Amino acid sequence: MLSVATRLMPANGFHIGSLSPCLRRQALRSFSELSSGSGLPLSPNHDIYVSLSSDPYFNLTFEDWLFRHSNPSKPQLLIYRDAPCVVIGRNQNPWTEVNFSVLRARGVPFLRRRSGGGTVYHDMGNTNFSIHLPRSSFDRHSTGELVLRAVRSLGIDARLNERNDVCVGTDKMRSAYKIVSQRAYHHGTMLISTELETLGDVLRPEQGNIVTKGVGSVRSPVCNLQRFDPSLTHEVFTAAVITKFQEEYGVSQKPFIVHESESIKSNDYIGSGMAELATWDWLFGQTPEFTRILDQTFSWGIVHLQIRSKHGIIQDFSARISDTCLQNADLDAFCNFTRSLYQGCKYGFIDDLGDIQRSRTDLNKPEHIGAEWFMHVREVHSWLQSTLNIR
Repeated sequence: MLSVATRLMPANGFHIGSLSPCLRRQALRSFSELSSGSGLPLSPNHDIYVSLSSDPYFNLTFEDWLFRHSNPSKPQLLIYRDAPCVVIGRNQNPWTEVNFSVLRARGVPFLRRRSGGGTVYHDMGNTNFSIHLPRSSFDRHSTGELVLRAVRSLGIDARLNERNDVCVGTDKMRSAYKIVSQRAYHHGTMLISTELETLGDVLRPEQGNIVTKGVGSVRSPVCNLQRFDPSLTHEVFTAAVITKFQEEYGVSQKPFIVHESESIKSNDYIGSGMAELATWDWLFGQTPEFTRILDQTFSWGIVHLQIRSKHGIIQDFSARISDTCLQNADLDAFCNFTRSLYQGCKYGFIDDLGDIQRSRTDLNKPEHIGAEWFMHVREVHSWLQSTLNIR
């Protein structure tokens, strides 16, 4: 059984005193102390959860745990915030969605969530909501309307677009959905005071000429709610969503406050789920098939490459050379050797040439090829590493 501390105090992040009088009363009702004891067992059967963790690995895993373990017939709400990170959809290609150079420079991780939808940037200036419903009664427009009513209750004239995203003017806040068997959920991000410059930088991919079978993000202008009301906070929006959820589904139960604790993370499902989100197999091995075309001019010719990758592994690698002084035999040897060199490598994680040769006993450099030819191979390899690698 999981356990959490359930005493909610202002020091935990909900600064009740900063709210307007009306919303202060709502917040006090919503965020009142759940128990006078030191803790209660965490159950998937509460109506409303508010996570105080800012760890995206924990929050995404907790959301999935709730989705998988709760009563299929029970409406539920989860609200949380994350430290800066980029979250891509389950069926997306990270190389067409994020800028890895900026992520590295700013120390921002990227995660692949377990639901579909597009890529989003999370930080403590945006609030994530997740509405879980029985599949039989799940309606994307209805859940979008619930969040819309919450935003409008704050005095902001918003609307829903055709994708059920909450929009203010031409700017929007994103949503995603997951449906399995008897359960479904709608989750999204509400930008309140997020760093929009960072959002734009990290979601501006640097790799081009990629044709992917993955789901691409629909890129649209976004804005913060504080643009329309500088006094708006995470706490205010949270209180508004909780109120509208309670009204919509006739819920009277107080929110369950989730603290990230060692007892929760020691649970097999949550512990293993958090670990899986950080693995190469999940982050990159889930990437749908894609093809990338590259051209580069060297002093000895122009190299044209076509790389096909599936599940993060290079499946096919074809090369040809134009405008070159190399002999035909050398061209054939170069193309054949590079094909055998890179097929089976992890796209974006190409090892040093010597390491590849030492680990691959099936690689045989043609004996009649001299040092000058192999120097060209080294040049191409260095170019590929600098172009493809994200480390």
